[in-house]
Order: sequence, then C-alpha cells, then structure tokens
Amino acid sequence: MKRIIAMMLALMMVFALCACGNDNSNDDTKANDDVKTLVVGIDPEYPPYAYMGDDGEYTGFDVETAKAVCDLLGWKMEIFALNWDQKLVQLDSKECDCIWAGMTILDSMKEAGYVISEPYYDNTQVLLVKSDSGYTSSKDLAGKTVAVQLGTSGQTLLDGDLADLKATFKDVVTCNSFLSCFTELGGGSVDAVFVDYPVAAAYVAENEGYSIINENLGAEQYGIAFRSGDQELCDQIQAAIDQLVENGTYQKIADKYPDIVNNLIFLNK
Repeated sequence: MKRIIAMMLALMMVFALCACGNDNSNDDTKANDDVKTLVVGIDPEYPPYAYMGDDGEYTGFDVETAKAVCDLLGWKMEIFALNWDQKLVQLDSKECDCIWAGMTILDSMKEAGYVISEPYYDNTQVLLVKSDSGYTSSKDLAGKTVAVQLGTSGQTLLDGDLADLKATFKDVVTCNSFLSCFTELGGGSVDAVFVDYPVAAAYVAENEGYSIINENLGAEQYGIAFRSGDQELCDQIQAAIDQLVENGTYQKIADKYPDIVNNLIFLNK
C-alpha cells in the first residue's frame, strides 16, 4: 500500500510540473504577443535608402536605421513595399505605420494633418543622362523627353516651381519607379531622368555610361511620415534616433552609404 501511495504522489508531482511547464509556455507566448511590430512603408526601388539586397532582403540606409530603432525599442519590424503614387492612401488605410524611404517633407502634408519627424536629409533634384549624350545643362534638354517617377517630389516640382523648365521639354514621361525611368533612358525612349541626387549617384556608381548634369534644380528635406494623431509614435522613434546618433550607431550605418553621408542633417549640425 505504501508503494502505491508513493507512486500516486510521484505521478501527481509529474502532472503538476507539466502543468507548470505549460503555464510558463503560455506566459512566453503572451509575452511574445505583446511585442510591438512596426510596419515600415518603403519605396522598394529607391537606393541607397531602400532596395532589395543580393540576399533577397530589403536593405538601405532608411531600412537599416528603422531596424536599429526597432532593436533599441525592443520592437519587431516588418517591411511593406508601397506603391509610391498611393503611399498616403496606404498609410491612411493602415497598411503601414509610417513612410520611411526618402519621404520629402511637403507643407501640403502638414496642412492635411500628417505627423512628420524632424528632417534628416538635405536633398536636391538633378538630371541623369547618358554620358555620351552631350547634354551638360537643363537648357540642352529643350525639345527633349524627360522621365520622372510618378508621385515623387520631382513630379511635383515640374508641375509647380519648375513648370517653366518643364515647358521647354518636348514631353515628360511618368513611370511607376525610378528603375523604370532608368530603363527608359537606357533604351533611348527618353533623353534624361529627373531624379533625387542620391538615387542618381547610386545608379551612376553601379552602371557605366551615365552621368549627372551638374545643376541642382530643387532643394528639399526628407522626413518620416505618420498618420494624423500618431505624434506619440513619431516622438518615440525620434527619441530612439537621437540615441542612435549619440551612441555612434547612426554614424556606423551612414558610413556604409558615402553618397549621402555628407547631407545627413543629424551628423552635420
């Protein structure tokens, strides 16, 4: 009888331990469920800020910075590839939590209620041409065809402040991505691409036969865009970026992208 009782007690202890183990597992699952996930909206073809790396994963200065912010805050990060022309619609519909990929700060966005981070990059617009084209200024492109990405600040400039320059062109072709613009240029369908300087510089560095006309055609700044009412999220991310600047992580990321490092505002105050 004593043996039977001992065996029963032993079995009860085993069941109790198993139950405790299951409870711990459930607690771990709940803890994992509580980890915040930041869904970062990017332009998937926008080097050196955001692009697909050779390993099939998205990378770039903005992607790496966003990942460092999430690591610092203990968040998970997911990448959402935006249709750039529909970026604000997709942000409003909560397909992503922010737009973080060379997003130009526009007064119209602020007036519409979007929350914008501090500016982090000083950008200019330039014209990319074939090196053997003989074009050395925007005036040389009078009567020629120019490509620009749909929904970009470049398109906005050509429709607004640079409308007089646009009027000298034979035609302005809009493409869904800068890659498509560059393909049109390479194939001879257009004579130049109106594009952000760092994107043009990255393309020239990777592809022979192209050059940038030495003429800055529009100044602007990049920031991170959030939905109306998301000031707290913006403040959390901005505070984390400030920490990355202070501890040197931001500089280490920037050093990988020499074409933009000199225009990063947080490193050149």
